[in-house]
Amino acid sequence: MSKLPVPPVVNVLSVAVQAGVPVLLWGAPGTGKSSLIRQLGVALGLPVEVVIAAIREPSDFAGLPIVVDGEVRFAPPAWARRLAAAGRGLLFLDEISTAPPAVQAALLRVVLERVVGDLELPAGVAVVASANPVEQAAGGWELSAPLANRFLHLEWRPSPKNWVAGLQSGWELWEPPAVPADWENELPAAREAVARFITARPKALIECPADAQQRSGPWPSPRTWEMAARLLAAARAARLRSADIEVIIKGLVGRGRAMEFFEVQRTGELWDAAAALQSPEGYEYPEEPDLLEGLLDDVCSRALQKDDWSRAWRVLAVVGQKFGRDRVAHHALQLLEQGAGEHGIPREAARILGPAAADAAAAAGGGA
Repeated sequence: MSKLPVPPVVNVLSVAVQAGVPVLLWGAPGTGKSSLIRQLGVALGLPVEVVIAAIREPSDFAGLPIVVDGEVRFAPPAWARRLAAAGRGLLFLDEISTAPPAVQAALLRVVLERVVGDLELPAGVAVVASANPVEQAAGGWELSAPLANRFLHLEWRPSPKNWVAGLQSGWELWEPPAVPADWENELPAAREAVARFITARPKALIECPADAQQRSGPWPSPRTWEMAARLLAAARAARLRSADIEVIIKGLVGRGRAMEFFEVQRTGELWDAAAALQSPEGYEYPEEPDLLEGLLDDVCSRALQKDDWSRAWRVLAVVGQKFGRDRVAHHALQLLEQGAGEHGIPREAARILGPAAADAAAAAGGGA
């Protein structure tokens, strides 16, 4: 076995496969993604079926319609029948970012439910896919939001040190972390951790990005939070490092919400919007961009609900002075649009937005 450190993504990939969570491995062409998956199959003792999504038709996943005894059935392809016969294995969907939309649609049930045509693959079959960034793929397509939201997204970038060692002395197998058979005993605690976070930050439950490129990556939904709880339990049972667990949560719900989740685990709270509103000048604002963004979201929401209008603007003014007006401009515009007509235009709006404040005020119907 190699003595070189194993990258977190490799540990996470092997645990996800053992826990039955679909994985999408992103990386530039020629970086060894396919070799990594095949090596994982050998290390775990799993047969690997490679299916290149780019050259397949929808019927290769939805099944080819045939008539049997007067009924239409959807016959699965040979690779699916081989996996079913083996009872376990790795279905490796290669080049998924070059699959056209019709093929992506046909993959939805395959990835989430392991159903191919009329054949349901055994629970011991795990799904792993690989993709190149669209700008680097040959005829690439952005992933559809439903397909992207079915995966744990991992970024693969080979370590130069490990690559040189492999080139010089041979590509040795690593020993994947073992997920014990009773790992699901960790599920109640993992689910409770996720539930506490969503209770504190209900907006984090589902946030489908508006931008197509962002929708192709990880984003929070009830599905990905449930997957996060499942993988958190498996990772804890396998005794993964905290760095590996960070990779898991970020790869399922995105960096911003993952950072908030870890802050809750570390401190038991994210921020105190009520304290910020009570003392805008004396509050200690978080420097982490995602946490600061969440605090400002909370403050602005309270400004409209609890008549904290003027105090919310003082918070924006203090944060703008400390971190730059760019950090609070979109919050200021949102507040003007939603509450200027009822509460009026505060002087802080002009300080933050400059000449744009008058236009925003006119659009909001609040007057200057």
